[in-house]
Amino acid sequence: MEINQHQIIGELVAHDYRTASVFKKYGIDFCCQGNRTISDAVEKKKLVTKAVLRDLQLAVEAKDTTTDFNSWPLDLLTDYIEKKHHRYVEAKSLEIKPYLNKICSVHGERHPELFEIQQQFNASVGELAAHMKKEEFILFPFIRKLAKASQENVSIDAPSFGTIQNPIAMMNQEHETEGDRFRKIETLSNNYTPPDDACNTYRVTFALLHEFEQDLHLHIHLENNILFPKSIELEKELLASHVV
Repeated sequence: MEINQHQIIGELVAHDYRTASVFKKYGIDFCCQGNRTISDAVEKKKLVTKAVLRDLQLAVEAKDTTTDFNSWPLDLLTDYIEKKHHRYVEAKSLEIKPYLNKICSVHGERHPELFEIQQQFNASVGELAAHMKKEEFILFPFIRKLAKASQENVSIDAPSFGTIQNPIAMMNQEHETEGDRFRKIETLSNNYTPPDDACNTYRVTFALLHEFEQDLHLHIHLENNILFPKSIELEKELLASHVV
């Protein structure tokens, strides 16, 4: 596969997730802002196009050790996102909050940015909890129905939300909001770099926040760049064949 600067970032990462590490290296958002071309992102970041393209090419030519989520059936992908990423958010939120409370109490006077990090994180996990429930109880069950209808050639009732593009548009907007919040956290934390006077709890908290952001990026990528576009296309196919 030959990489060129006109390719859409999200589509490239969906085709080969090994390229995600390259975009991370250069600070390019491949999930919430994955609808840009490589050229657009490189220009905005004032990067060297040849260097980015070279690293992307090396990534896709490396020995393949990644999971090919792009080939997964949609019902399997929804199950994976729920069991892997939704559960991760729920568990890690409960783990990180007490750490943030502690370091704000101990270090907040010398590092007031911690209070803003805490505020952004608490707002994010609160919104994510509601967001994931909408997916689990409304959107994902309908995607599973679409997958079943396609596999078994059976009809299903049209959903109350009209077309699947409506809830997906809402989910995409909410993803963008959480992406913005974590970009603020990244900036406030100096890219998750603890200061010289940080205690072990401080360092653990920043490491956990960084891990949380990385998991969220993959979580959003799987939805924005693979699950949602494929679900929209499947609904269109079924509508054309009068299955829905």
